[in-house]
Amino acid sequence: MAQPRISAYLPPDIDPTKAALAFGRRALPKLNEELQSPELLTQQRALMALCDLVHDPEKVYQAIALGFLDSLKTLLVHQDQTVRQKTTEVLSIMALHSIGREGLIRSGVLSALTGLLDDPVDICRKNTHQIFDMLAKLPQGAGAVLRAGLIPPLVLKLKTELDEIQERILGTLSSCLRVEVSEALAAGAVTVLKEKLSHPSTAIRSKAAWVLLEISSHAEGKIAVCKEEVIPVLLRLLEDTQPDVQVNSTGALMFALVTPQGRSSAMGAGAIPPLLTLVAEETSKARLNAIKTLTLLAELPEGRKTLLDHRDTFQRCLDDPSEAVQRAAEIAVTVIDWKP
Repeated sequence: MAQPRISAYLPPDIDPTKAALAFGRRALPKLNEELQSPELLTQQRALMALCDLVHDPEKVYQAIALGFLDSLKTLLVHQDQTVRQKTTEVLSIMALHSIGREGLIRSGVLSALTGLLDDPVDICRKNTHQIFDMLAKLPQGAGAVLRAGLIPPLVLKLKTELDEIQERILGTLSSCLRVEVSEALAAGAVTVLKEKLSHPSTAIRSKAAWVLLEISSHAEGKIAVCKEEVIPVLLRLLEDTQPDVQVNSTGALMFALVTPQGRSSAMGAGAIPPLLTLVAEETSKARLNAIKTLTLLAELPEGRKTLLDHRDTFQRCLDDPSEAVQRAAEIAVTVIDWKP
């Protein structure tokens, strides 16, 4: 179903060229004063000018040192939607720079941004989730997101948000769930992600599989993935036409099949034929993950028996240009040939 495009167009009376500012070191203190002005138009124009300035990492450093983040946090709850939009835009641009990300994490901006999860303006929510995504890429940022209690509401928002915002949410979750998964599991993340695996958007299918990969890297996550019967859905994605979806799906399977329950579920769902198809495709990006996943299935007597008939498929991989594929194939052959 078609969704509205998030627009960043501003009211026609907001002209940044009319802001009386010189772009330089001396301009920043004046600009911070204008952000705190009681006049709405002055605030709007100051934010427009700041959006241009913070593309420069040096200006980001100076702005943080001058205390701009305190002013911006205040503007996040402004009643004017243009002020909120440009404030989140400034912060999202700052988050593109390492010095900006570190400053945002230290300043406690994450907590202030939490109030914008339900903002009626699409672009404000988009910018907010872009900031979360960028900050979570740093270990300390992921920790800050977790401490802010954002995981349950982010899981909930996956059910209702616009597609392009869902992509950002999935990016944030993939970074945070690498660290800790209990809150996400309690919020029903596996059930929601299972639904996203069938989403018409390639990006959402791919990122949902990647988040499930991160979940499956934890012991309790593996149990949840098996319990919610996600493995059969991941297996269907092995035939997806998009390589990234295949790669992330096989990666999630590889982690889930570490447990006996995972291997049993995969065997019952007919995992071996589609995985063998990926191994046989020399150009498949998912080839390495597929070999490792089949190696896990070869640890089962019925899996080993089936794969003995396809030993040549793995033998051909021993000459693959990728050393990682060669090593994985060598291990697979050893496991398949093992006799009790």
